[in-house]
Amino acid sequence: MGVFLEPSLKQGSSVQRTRVKICGITSAADAQLAINAGADAIGLVFYAPSPRAVDIAQAQQICRSLPPFVTVVALLVNAEQAFVSELLSKVPVDLLQFHGDEPAAFCQQFGKPYLKAIRMRPELDLNACFNEYAAASAILLDAYRKGVPGGTGESFDWARIPANRPLPIVLAGGLEADNVAAAIAQVAPYAVDVSGGVEASPGRKDGLKIAAFMQAVTAANSAAK
Repeated sequence: MGVFLEPSLKQGSSVQRTRVKICGITSAADAQLAINAGADAIGLVFYAPSPRAVDIAQAQQICRSLPPFVTVVALLVNAEQAFVSELLSKVPVDLLQFHGDEPAAFCQQFGKPYLKAIRMRPELDLNACFNEYAAASAILLDAYRKGVPGGTGESFDWARIPANRPLPIVLAGGLEADNVAAAIAQVAPYAVDVSGGVEASPGRKDGLKIAAFMQAVTAANSAAK
């Protein structure tokens, strides 16, 4: 298992650098692009309507090529309990990411660390979300579009994110090389999550875009020291 999320985070440890998760990996070749660029985690999407969806067999093939220091994140959207259990029995998943309307009790039942994705609806009470998902390893904040669980390529107003929060924040939503440094400077997230911002087309990653994104993250971390 990689070290994308450190167990000591909730005890108030300081973040030395912004972690990076590259989501929507659909092939071993794209996983290698992410690894070569220095990504801490890859995301595999188990949601059939997504152009970035993979099935269990594809996920197994991708994971066979991964080194142990890369964290494998499984993204699920209102999946059935039986499917999640089957997935965990067949794919070496380190971290679950629930990106639908799953209640905390559902997320916790699998005995795996998890991220809970929260779409930033206009009327959202973020503090209530922190309270409900207090057992999560982190909260992932994504843009909101009605009827679409994620991967829209849209951003949201980062000023809505409180400076003091009880859980680590993974920032998603429309990030790319041109805006990720500003996002890190304003929000100081534990990690950033990118998918469409490093693609040549939906479901296909672009090595140059990944490299540019990683360079922008590194520059932002250096500027913050």
